[in-house]
Amino acid sequence: MEGEGVADARKNTITPKAVINSKFGIKASYVVEEVVEPSQDGCPGLSIPGLSVPGFSIPQKGPSSYRCRLELPDFSVVSGTFRKKKDAEQDAAQKAVDKLGIRPSKGKPTLEEASEELVSRISYLFSDEFIQIQHPMSGHLRATLRREGDHCGLFPISVIAACDGKASSLCKQIDPKVESNPSLALSFIKLAASKLSGSLSSPDEKLWIKRLNPYPQDILESPIDQESCHPEVTTVHALYIPSLMEEPVEPINFDVLPSGYYMDIIAEKLRISNASDLLISRPIGRASSETRLYYAAPEMYWSEASSSLEIAESCKDSINVRATYLSGQDIYGNAILAAVGYTWKSKDLSVEDISILSYYRMLINKTPAGAYKLSRGAVITATLPLAFTTKTNWRGLLPRDILNTFCRQHRLAEPTFNTSIVQIKSSSELSGPPKELRTMKPANETEEAEATFSTSTIDESAESGSAYLCEVKTSFELSGLSKKLRTMKPENETGQADASFSTSNIEESAESGSNYQCEVKILSKMQEVILVCSPKESFKRQNDCIQTAALKVLSWLNMYFLDMKAEKAISSTNTLDITFNPKHLHEEFKLCSSIHGYQQRNIQEVNNKICQVNIEGPDSGISPTPGSLVSITYSVSLVPDDGHAKELLESADVFEFEMGTGAVISYLEVAVAQMSVGQSACFFIGIPDQELILAASDDFARINSLLNSNPCCLEYFVKLMHITEPLEDGMEQAFFSPPLSKQRVEYAVGRIRQSDATSLVDFGCGSGSLLESLLDYATGLEKIVGVDISVKSLIRAAKVLHSKLSKDSSTIKSAVLYDGSIIELDSRLCGFDMGTCLEVIEHMQEEQAHLFGDIVLGSFRPKTLIVSTPNYEYNVILRGSSAPNQEEDADEKSQAGGQSFKFRNHDHKFEWTRRQFESWASKLATKHNYMVEFSGVGGSHDIEPGFASQIAVFRMEPPPHSIPGDSPVSSAEGVIHRCNVVWEWNPSS
Repeated sequence: MEGEGVADARKNTITPKAVINSKFGIKASYVVEEVVEPSQDGCPGLSIPGLSVPGFSIPQKGPSSYRCRLELPDFSVVSGTFRKKKDAEQDAAQKAVDKLGIRPSKGKPTLEEASEELVSRISYLFSDEFIQIQHPMSGHLRATLRREGDHCGLFPISVIAACDGKASSLCKQIDPKVESNPSLALSFIKLAASKLSGSLSSPDEKLWIKRLNPYPQDILESPIDQESCHPEVTTVHALYIPSLMEEPVEPINFDVLPSGYYMDIIAEKLRISNASDLLISRPIGRASSETRLYYAAPEMYWSEASSSLEIAESCKDSINVRATYLSGQDIYGNAILAAVGYTWKSKDLSVEDISILSYYRMLINKTPAGAYKLSRGAVITATLPLAFTTKTNWRGLLPRDILNTFCRQHRLAEPTFNTSIVQIKSSSELSGPPKELRTMKPANETEEAEATFSTSTIDESAESGSAYLCEVKTSFELSGLSKKLRTMKPENETGQADASFSTSNIEESAESGSNYQCEVKILSKMQEVILVCSPKESFKRQNDCIQTAALKVLSWLNMYFLDMKAEKAISSTNTLDITFNPKHLHEEFKLCSSIHGYQQRNIQEVNNKICQVNIEGPDSGISPTPGSLVSITYSVSLVPDDGHAKELLESADVFEFEMGTGAVISYLEVAVAQMSVGQSACFFIGIPDQELILAASDDFARINSLLNSNPCCLEYFVKLMHITEPLEDGMEQAFFSPPLSKQRVEYAVGRIRQSDATSLVDFGCGSGSLLESLLDYATGLEKIVGVDISVKSLIRAAKVLHSKLSKDSSTIKSAVLYDGSIIELDSRLCGFDMGTCLEVIEHMQEEQAHLFGDIVLGSFRPKTLIVSTPNYEYNVILRGSSAPNQEEDADEKSQAGGQSFKFRNHDHKFEWTRRQFESWASKLATKHNYMVEFSGVGGSHDIEPGFASQIAVFRMEPPPHSIPGDSPVSSAEGVIHRCNVVWEWNPSS
């Protein structure tokens, strides 16, 4: 494709787009359009029932490309096509640069070149041309010209460093230390201004610049400088952050007149005589935000000879810890946090209110858990989950997004995610029951939520060593006790559930495919390694391994922030696969202990009474299970012990979370686990960190007074509105590794490989998971057939099988996919060596399951048939509840209009116990002259309640002279075709 490798070629040059933007500004317009390229990779032989066109091929949309048109005042250019929009824009800009004859300098500018360019930039900022354009700097320039007396026209150097990105970038090229301490740029800007003594004035020991020649009157009277659209006084709500930690953060207000300069008013509030001595921090929060800190410049800044080390040493006693933590740069003395300034979008002063609430939200947003809480809109209620399950059920910012945000907020380099493909060693034996896998123990008798971490080792190739799988499970004991009153143990000191670890060996098969592993590195801006996370577990999906690795880093950092002595964090490094550099870690987060430790000083401890849960309302019988997605409405209020009225802190009409992942405080999860849909619950818990309470409350003064003068607790009122049961695969995946679905397929593959079968039919093949897996192994199969009633699933299966069969040197000579019912006769399905039917019959009505047994063994008559179905008795383990009652489940399903609450899938029409399944299979075997043996996967035959998936293997006996009830399709009955061919493949076509 045109333009490949453009980004690499321009890595060390000033980009063409930057050149165009510097010359034309907003007059340059980029219009990007999508170019859709049709794919050449169709799926030959794929036909849809009802269409008579033979060999119908479903076209597939190819990857998107982009083309950009750049509109300039005198001409326009069009780029080539590129996979990325930004590459198309850069190509269009390059063509415009070539047409204009501009030749930007190559490579990184030297120190001398950067200094000269900074001089040119300062000259341009004070030119007649610049003051006429819309730019934050031009707003400041015009405001300084409205100042009265000797201050008229004095322009603070700090504004250039803070508001002009080009000047700031050049200062960083002169000295990279400006990145970590932006205030160092002042001396470079002042030096550049001194080289323009013919047009600018910047006296020694003064932090301002003044243009010597006045601006032309016609420019000052231009429309951009006309009276503001809002001539009335602008009120700014800001915060005063004292340097002394003992003094509280307080809100302040000040008014800005249309003819005034807001920097003068902020300087007055900080008792600074001249606004030019006012320093401005970089933006706090969003990149486009005008939220900044304003503070007095230390005297050392006035000396050009002052080094950053001298400044830091002389000002170390006056450093403002809270303001420094918020901004990520050194702030000295008292500071004002305000969101005020001039923007690119309007000539009017832009103002946003800053409150105590916003201050505390900025504070907690710099911790991993805080960022997650805010993304969920549940500061007090939500917590950072213990494990990443699926993107579908995850609520709030994804772990990778949180980690990226965390690094940006702490002025760190972007985290690096390095994924690698892991080939897992093949087992020498796949036949027979697999090794026993992890299962959840029934909950203990105390009803507390018990988080259990189970770790297992994957025996991989000798070169890669061993990897570890870790999962988190939470079980609840809900049966046998009254729901009117429940008790919960208070959280431990760290707010984390107690964890226990167990290890077991698991051998997986390499031939089942490749897995992904991900390593995450956190680096400083100077590219020093702070932390590395190298999880040993591997994942089928690349996104899952990335998100899991990111979550491990976040969990560890969260522990570090909560316990700044780092004992708990250090002790968990092995568990979370973390290594870190103590020196670099301390250097980057040395202020965290002061900030988060201070907020808890005046919290009054709640008494040690055990919190109680009072559940009201009739029991609907529909209760949550681990892995289910619950929807609740809740409110949480601050309740003083002295009888004062309670204060509402947080509420939500709709709040969803996945049970068993630790996504909410443990007390709430325990309470919800005891409820059924429609019930309400009320319970009381102790006060969490004070900063969380203040970040949730709009009435700071009232809440702060209650917290500091009365013992308080939190009252939760919760109503369970709805439960979305987990899909069968998701629930089984949470308890087994590899997932139960994969174990079923591997069991069938093992039996097939042991046999001498040359033909196979998969009844209810779905999307072709078994047929696809068979192609990863060496077998004697020459013909494979799949039958299903879902055309959509069959199309997906066709695409996968076609792709694999076209690439692999397989022994398969014929493959066919049929759309049809497996309880209807079709002569093309008769006489196969092997038949499989994995987790299909439970989706039928029970009478249809009996009919299927008669048709497949009586008419189709494969030599061997493998049938699997869920073991209903195992649901007690998967759901963490009391022993199931099948009749009650059937009644509930009927009353709920067919929705299953206790079966593993909403589409299951029945689930059999071991006794029921064995009775069904034994009768069929006797009736149709087959032998049958029983096995399963998940769990163990010797330990109750048996296997999670029970399996029957039917083998044909030597046929007797007559078989009562047997009615095979004979040649005399003719050809019966009731299925439609959806896709057919053979190597000769």
